[in-house]
Amino acid sequence: QVQLQESGPGLVKPSQTLSLTCTVSGGSITTNYYYWTWIRQPPGKGLEWMGAIAYSSSTVYSPSLKSRTSISRDTSKNQCTLQLSSVTPEDTAVYYCARDRVAGGIEVWGQGTLVTVSA
Repeated sequence: QVQLQESGPGLVKPSQTLSLTCTVSGGSITTNYYYWTWIRQPPGKGLEWMGAIAYSSSTVYSPSLKSRTSISRDTSKNQCTLQLSSVTPEDTAVYYCARDRVAGGIEVWGQGTLVTVSA
């Protein structure tokens, strides 16, 4: 079965770039018809979809975050990476990666990782 594991620093300073990696096991990130998606949840707030990278390597981003977000992948490591630039304390959240099937919705979630933005 597919499992996702997020990793990265738990503390980032304001104005820096947040970088997280999602390592996929039990399946390939190039498998047809799947998107590898990043979603976050600030403390006390709802889930926010940030963007995704497709099996084809195309990317799509939330319009509100597009100017600061980049999602890439390393097929040799079966990983995808999220970068969010110019962070502020408002970017403090639990960040999740997830596998999203085309026309099928999210099927698998990572456990999430808390990132705090603070000086």
